[in-house]
Amino acid sequence: MRRLKICMVSDFFHPGLGGVEMHIYQLSECLIQRGHKVIVLTHMRGNRQGVRYMRNGLKVYYLPFLPFHDNCTFPTFLSFFPLIRKVLIREDVDIVHGHQATSNLAHECILHARTMGYHTVYTDHSLFGFADAACIHVNKLLKFFLTNVEHCICVSHTNRENLVLRAALNPSDVSVIPNAVDTRRFQPDASQRSAEPWITVVVVSRLTYRKGVDLLVGAVPVICRRHPHVRWLIGGSGPKQLLLDEMIERENLHDRVELLGAVPHEDVRKVLVRGHIFLNTSLTEAFCIAIVEAAACGLMVVSTNVGGVPEVLPPHMTRLAAPRVDAVVEALEDALLCLPPAEAAERFHAEVKEMYSWQDVAHRTEAVYREEVLRQPRLSLRQRLLGFLHVGPVSGKLFMLLVALDTLLYWLLEWLQPASEVQMAWDAPPWRSKDQGGLAGSSAETAGFREKKMPPPGIRIIGFALA
Repeated sequence: MRRLKICMVSDFFHPGLGGVEMHIYQLSECLIQRGHKVIVLTHMRGNRQGVRYMRNGLKVYYLPFLPFHDNCTFPTFLSFFPLIRKVLIREDVDIVHGHQATSNLAHECILHARTMGYHTVYTDHSLFGFADAACIHVNKLLKFFLTNVEHCICVSHTNRENLVLRAALNPSDVSVIPNAVDTRRFQPDASQRSAEPWITVVVVSRLTYRKGVDLLVGAVPVICRRHPHVRWLIGGSGPKQLLLDEMIERENLHDRVELLGAVPHEDVRKVLVRGHIFLNTSLTEAFCIAIVEAAACGLMVVSTNVGGVPEVLPPHMTRLAAPRVDAVVEALEDALLCLPPAEAAERFHAEVKEMYSWQDVAHRTEAVYREEVLRQPRLSLRQRLLGFLHVGPVSGKLFMLLVALDTLLYWLLEWLQPASEVQMAWDAPPWRSKDQGGLAGSSAETAGFREKKMPPPGIRIIGFALA
């Protein structure tokens, strides 16, 4: 089959930490293993600017765009176009693949790519509501930008239903491809657990409102009062950490609750294998990778029944609860009563290994590229403009004007520097990594890799070192 040249675009990438960053890296690495060329476009982070090469030849453009809020670039619509155009031409891209609804860079790049005639794909990683002002604005912009997209991918069926409603998409244009975990990096080790009668409940999460820290603060004292043999191991940092500190001080639980602070992602497994139960109290999740990691380490999972969480693991591995303190406490007590023996950890790991694989994600994504995207006919400018009328009676016409301006700018750039005069980039020869899929499913093992600049043609490539 023809080798594809894919451009992944998002404001969220290494050295940032999160599920989107991990997804882009792992998917890119596996696509490279399948023989395709993959580059990543993201904004600069501190002194990380210009072009960097990561393991397996993944080429990353850290573009000179400053983040505006929450690691997202400032929306300008047109000012990124000249640089993005040059990169896409230089790399001879076939498909532009944007990630995450809140990534302005991804949406603008998709808009410009469609103007230039490239095929486009979008992957959604989060759930959004319909009532508050912020979600209403995000949904309206998403409806506009996804008019430029030929196919969408969601990480769960709940995520798919949410995206179809938010962006008024045809359900047949949206596929579901879940996230995955590199189970080799999440091996169980029951010997690290505390001796009987102690039972350890582990929480590893960002300490934010969306992660349900308020539920955690309410549940911990109740469980500690009712079950004197339960200890807590809480890893993570965030604006809600003060609530946990106050709760520990108020309830005098210093000997029962251990706060680890921010856990380096290479140490996530070391924390997980110390526990018997993993607790997730998120208020919204499209797909919770953390509970898959915990199950791979042999832990029983207790989670709030929100978003795509019920789709992730089979019932014998999880106990689901409504996002209320009393329901979380009840689910935890149920898990304490039916805690599987230590020998079940290996069985849990084997089941997770069978269910989730980044190679399978890459295979299914490639199928979307070939079957749903590359076969799409290219739209004329008239067809493209008319497609925006469904966005809204007023906003649709404004978006049509914006696309017309984008097209005029493209013609101007082509006149100033035709595509034939743009120097093509050198393609680094791919090589096979013995540690394929090297990033763990935890969101930022990415930080464990040191990029190096690729030597010029003619110099033998030895490889890249691990940090």
